[in-house]
Amino acid sequence: MSAPVPTSPTPVRTATAGPPTPAAPSPSAPSHSTAGHVRATVVFLVLMIVVAGFVYPLVVTEIAEAIDPGAANGSLLYHNGTVVGSELVAQNLSAPWLFWERPSLTDYNLTLGAPTPYGYSEPALQSLLNETIAYMKEYGNFTVNGTLPFWWVAPSASSIDPDVVPDAVLIQIPRVANATNLSIPFLQSFVNAHTVNPVVPYVGVPYVNVLELDLALLPLEGR
Repeated sequence: MSAPVPTSPTPVRTATAGPPTPAAPSPSAPSHSTAGHVRATVVFLVLMIVVAGFVYPLVVTEIAEAIDPGAANGSLLYHNGTVVGSELVAQNLSAPWLFWERPSLTDYNLTLGAPTPYGYSEPALQSLLNETIAYMKEYGNFTVNGTLPFWWVAPSASSIDPDVVPDAVLIQIPRVANATNLSIPFLQSFVNAHTVNPVVPYVGVPYVNVLELDLALLPLEGR
């Protein structure tokens, strides 16, 4: 019996890949002219002016008006229905029946930038102190042995800060009492009642807003 003759496997035919199909040409990018760039810039500029110059301030103002109308309108102070200033800005008060503000290097002028306050070694500071002390003595502002608080005779950093420490107000009581019919004990209690203490104890110092204090004092003096 003869051995079987091996048969060769049937060859598998594979499809041959044809030449690659060329990619479709992409549409050319549109060309940007100078006029198009200018137009886009102008539109963006106008949009930013409208948003930043009108929309944003109006939105912020409306929110502030709803939360704190007084502060939103400038923290204005009134006397007999008339605006007399802002609780944020000191004024040049020199009447003997009023409490006075700290000295100002700009004479309380809001249109002038405040210069750098004098340092302790500046001769100009000594000159300012001597001038202020002489002015206070002329109007009987304090007793002969009185010690002036530095906060009262030195200008603030902005030269228009209306807040001073209580001692700078209490030392003026003899002058105000002499110019009015109000007693010294009453004025001491009056100043203490208008002293604002720090929100967090030992963080900051107590202060008195002199302008608000004087406006509250005027009706008591019949003015």
